[in-house]
Amino acid sequence: MFSFTLAHVLLGTYLAVLLVLAMYGFHRTTLVYLYYRNRKNVPKEMAEFTALPYVTVQLPLFNEMYVAARLLESIARIDYPQELLEIQVLDDSTDETQEICKKKVAELAATGVNIVYLHRTDRSGFKAGALAEGLKTSKGEFVMVFDADFLPETDVVKKTIHYFTDPKVGMVQVRWDHVNRDYSMLTEMEALMLDGHFVIEHTARHRSGRFFNFNGTAGIWRRSTIDDAGGWSHDTLTEDMDLSYRAQLKGWQFIYLKDVVSPAELPVEMNAFKSQQFRWAKGSIQVAKKLLPTIFRADIPFRVKMEAFFHLTNNFAYPLLMLLSVLLLPNLMVRPRHGWREVVLIDLPLFFGTTVSIASFYITSQKEISRGWRTTIKRLPLMMSLGIGLCINQSRAVFEAVLGSTSGEFVRTPKHGVVRRFEGWTAKRYRATKTVIPYVEVLFAIYFAVAVVLAMTFGHYMSVPFLVLFFMGFAYVGVLSLHQSR
Repeated sequence: MFSFTLAHVLLGTYLAVLLVLAMYGFHRTTLVYLYYRNRKNVPKEMAEFTALPYVTVQLPLFNEMYVAARLLESIARIDYPQELLEIQVLDDSTDETQEICKKKVAELAATGVNIVYLHRTDRSGFKAGALAEGLKTSKGEFVMVFDADFLPETDVVKKTIHYFTDPKVGMVQVRWDHVNRDYSMLTEMEALMLDGHFVIEHTARHRSGRFFNFNGTAGIWRRSTIDDAGGWSHDTLTEDMDLSYRAQLKGWQFIYLKDVVSPAELPVEMNAFKSQQFRWAKGSIQVAKKLLPTIFRADIPFRVKMEAFFHLTNNFAYPLLMLLSVLLLPNLMVRPRHGWREVVLIDLPLFFGTTVSIASFYITSQKEISRGWRTTIKRLPLMMSLGIGLCINQSRAVFEAVLGSTSGEFVRTPKHGVVRRFEGWTAKRYRATKTVIPYVEVLFAIYFAVAVVLAMTFGHYMSVPFLVLFFMGFAYVGVLSLHQSR
């Protein structure tokens, strides 16, 4: 009786986890539908400014010695009247970045560029604090932000500023592009994941009237919108998402320009990538805790509330995926046979809830930016494996956000200034913080290697492809993390 009851508990839990994961998978498919349904709703400027407004460009930096000079040179080339463009270098650095920036600022100022260097020593509020400090002395009616790894196009201000002729528009975000997409298999996967977010998610949300968020960089704000929404806050790790939702709840409209791109550097180190994903996951759950009650009470359409819920809670899928990982092997052991009934009830939901929704989402994103869908299909298994392999790292982020009372330290993603394949980075200084997570990931890989063998032994052949996918994910993420940290 005990084994019978245990089997049903395991199977019931397994199916419940699958059901919730399938809901998030269905939501991803819904975004693809909204993208196509609203494909023709391309945003247009209401008019053009007869007299261009004053714009401040803010560049928040912290220990970016390999990319700081490149950034400043790129910003100095922006095509906008110099008398109407102010550049603020907001440098909280504690290393050689300070001298690099001071030297480059002096060099550019000597050529007539309106650029100032502002240095803080306490880093209070981290990036949010630096941006808020810069606003105290900024002159611009509009404020554009770029992180250190960006190389914006020269016409980016001119392509965004005229949308503010509509007084209801508070922020304009442009799409991220990737200068080192082809550097390695890892950067190819990162680019694919980000393209899904920027091509499908942002476009679908914006053009269907849902809320979407400023991504912390490559966007321009109306200064009065920032003030009206309560200013930059550092009580979450995603100050950009926090301010975005507060502003839209105030009634400000956001514009997303899919066809205006701003190139940036992707992390080339697995641990740096995991650090970035950790910060984004933890921050989004913190924003969910902070703002979802206000969003549910707000006088906004139900569809907007539901999209905000799925957007802000999406990272809860990672702990569920980790739980699913743990349950896969016990469920194999308590399932004595693997007939068509088991396939229909268990294996097909897993297939459609993960593979089909992910495939349609990312194939669509690559098709829409004119990248080959055949190559995308080849990359999908590894990308899905990468998502699975990240679940331990991301689950930790979710648990910290749910249980923690403070936002934690803003840990910036190390950038090495590498673009072309075969450029080295291992001799450079910046590294992500070491944790025990990679060892746990390797243990999960061993766990799934055993699961594959047992599945073959007991004839659960339909489960083998999924078990291999899980094994590949944990092995790739864990082993590469350990290898690169050495």
